Amino acid sequence: MTEVGEDVMPKDAKIVKELLKSMGVDDYEPRVVNQFLELWYRYVVDVLSDSQVYAEHAGKSIIDSDDVKLAIQSKVNFSFSQPPPREVLLELARSRNKVPLPKSIAGLGIPLPPEQDTLINPNYQLAIPKRHSMQAPEETEEDEETADVNSNPNPNNPQDRRNLSQGAQRVSFPLGAKHSR
Repeated sequence: MTEVGEDVMPKDAKIVKELLKSMGVDDYEPRVVNQFLELWYRYVVDVLSDSQVYAEHAGKSIIDSDDVKLAIQSKVNFSFSQPPPREVLLELARSRNKVPLPKSIAGLGIPLPPEQDTLINPNYQLAIPKRHSMQAPEETEEDEETADVNSNPNPNNPQDRRNLSQGAQRVSFPLGAKHSR
């Protein structure tokens, strides 16, 4: 699989592509190579700058292989954490698995919280009109005008409150009320 610009590709990019190919990675975006190159260059610069600090600390004017090895070892120790030994993990698993899981108290299906703890309970007020005699009172023009004004009674208005108490019974269902079934 030869790309158009592979002959002008830098040697480091070709090495990254070969590494990906050797690991079985055949399908990747082209910018992955650039990301690996950036990571690689940053790592090399960090190691070489640490090597220079170690060489200066030792009183040397040039960096030698011992300085580079020390810098790489310090990067490995502080950058990459090793997993705990297998024996430690097995002992941790044994101690954790000694405690049994809690028994499920719910039956089949999804366990739901009690109704008083849910937010889906009804929370509204109804105005139930009182029953009057079977005869309907005669309406006048004044009644129609006041009915238009008071079509939506406001419980905070004293006049509306009096009208509600005379002709209707208020029923309230607070949030979290227990329903009898």
